[in-house]
Amino acid sequence: MERLPERELMDDEQQSIAYAQADFSASNQFFVDRLVASFPAALRVAVDIGCGPGDVVIRLARAMPGLRIVAVDGSGPMIALARAAVRAAGLDERITLLEASLPGLPIDRHASDAVLSKDLLHHLPDPGVLWNEIIWLGTPGAAVFVMDLVRPSDQDEARRIVNAVSGDEDPILREDFYNSLCAAFTVDEVRAQVAAAALALRVEQVSDRHMLVTGTLPGA
Repeated sequence: MERLPERELMDDEQQSIAYAQADFSASNQFFVDRLVASFPAALRVAVDIGCGPGDVVIRLARAMPGLRIVAVDGSGPMIALARAAVRAAGLDERITLLEASLPGLPIDRHASDAVLSKDLLHHLPDPGVLWNEIIWLGTPGAAVFVMDLVRPSDQDEARRIVNAVSGDEDPILREDFYNSLCAAFTVDEVRAQVAAAALALRVEQVSDRHMLVTGTLPGA
């Protein structure tokens, strides 16, 4: 099916709360585990673009005690939820939260040795802004680790995935999940995006609904 874009920001408070209360533990932990396995002990400063309510960065900070993280989201309600979660986890000194939107994040150029993003790409009207921002933020040779949804073949398949994965979740979240699946890109589309950005990254489908984009920036 053709892509059906959705709103770029989840800036509604009820929507943000429903998202924060949903159980994304399996995919979030998969993301962290694969990142740690791919770049063991090599990361010191990471930027997470589109951090949402902060579960991924909290899991990552616990898994990599030497890592400092700048976590960015364009939604005020999401950053408020993330700030409360980070504070409750006792990780304020290692996780810096920033409310800002792409493009042009107010972060020093080439200052991060890892640039991460989970479940942001499908929100963007122009996906190229994410890949360009990654190039701007990362040091030469920086780790790139992006996970996102894969667009299903049709809307019936999107509904099937929603019912199978989040049948017991808040109706607000279920509708958001459906819209996100319809707004997602295909693996081939993302391969074309990274090629257009002159990035040599691996794009692989890792579940019935997720893809993973990994590699390093040029210039190491």
